[in-house]
Parts: sequence; structure tokens; C-alpha cells
Amino acid sequence: MFYQIWVALLYLYGIILNSIYQCPEHSQLTTLGMDGKELPEVHLGQWYFIAGAAPTKKELATFDPVDNIVFNMAAGSAPMQLHLRATIRMKDGRCVPRKWIYHLTEGNTYLRTEGRPDMKTELFSSSCPGGIMLNETGQGYQRFLLYNRSPYPPKKCVEEFKSLTSCLDSRAFLLTPRNQEPCELSNN
Repeated sequence: MFYQIWVALLYLYGIILNSIYQCPEHSQLTTLGMDGKELPEVHLGQWYFIAGAAPTKKELATFDPVDNIVFNMAAGSAPMQLHLRATIRMKDGRCVPRKWIYHLTEGNTYLRTEGRPDMKTELFSSSCPGGIMLNETGQGYQRFLLYNRSPYPPKKCVEEFKSLTSCLDSRAFLLTPRNQEPCELSNN
């Protein structure tokens, strides 16, 4: 009898806890513009990498030596193409430039990375002003990445990102230190 009462109380506790701490919803952004041919201009321009989350630390290990990253997203030279340039400030002070080409996928809400056919990137809105969230999936990994127009968004933005991604089974979390000045983005 005591066991049945205990089980019933735990069940009620679970229902109450679940109703109080429901995971926030996130609305997916459309990666295609109104004509289905381009990314809306609002997503172009300069972005700062703020934080990452993943099911395990392994998926975030590539960011361990990073202090900060600044990106520039621009329309590509071909239709349905985006050019992404980044300069990574390593914790040891070095600046490492990187380039990627994304291909918009007509009729879908994700981007494909040139040279990485296994990688898929989905864009999501962020409740944070000037923010965007990406979900990168590839061969054997998945990670969520938070970007913002400001290198120092409000702490509430990072807390909301962490809360949302923990609801999506991302137990590992990484916040870029941003202790050093961002590197200069090259025009090449």
C-alpha cells in the first residue's frame, strides 16, 4: 500500500514539475527568401560566435582553443550560394582565417556546406535581439551554435540558449571567453 502511494506521489510530482519547467519552443527560420532563391538579407553581414551546445563535449572540442570568432556572411557569386568568412582568435592570441561556401537547398530549410556533403546546417530564430541559432549535423555529430550581432549579448540570451538546448538533449555547453579583441576580418 505504501509503495502504491509513493508511486502515485512521484507520478504527480513529475506532472507538476513538467508543467512548470516545460521546454521553450523555438521557431525555425526559413533559409530561403520570398522567391525561394536566396537567404533574406537580414541574415547577411557580421556575426559573433557566442556559445555552443551538444550532446557530448566531443562535438564541441573544436572550439576549446578558441577565444572568439567573428564571421561575415555574404551572398555568393552564384545563385543559391553564400560565402562565409571567419577569423578565429585562438586563446594563444593567433588569428586563423577560414572560408566556407554554403549552398541553399531549394524547398528545404537547411544549408549544405561545399566539400562536406555529410554536413547539414539549419537556421533557427533566437529570442535574443540580434541573435540566431544554428543546428549543425554531420557524420557522427550534432551541435547547436549561438551567434549574435554583438560580441557581448545580454546574459539572458545565453541562459535561454542553454535552457533550450538542454531540452534538446545537449548536455555539454561551451561559452566562448571573448577575453581578447576579435581579429580583423580579411576581405579575401
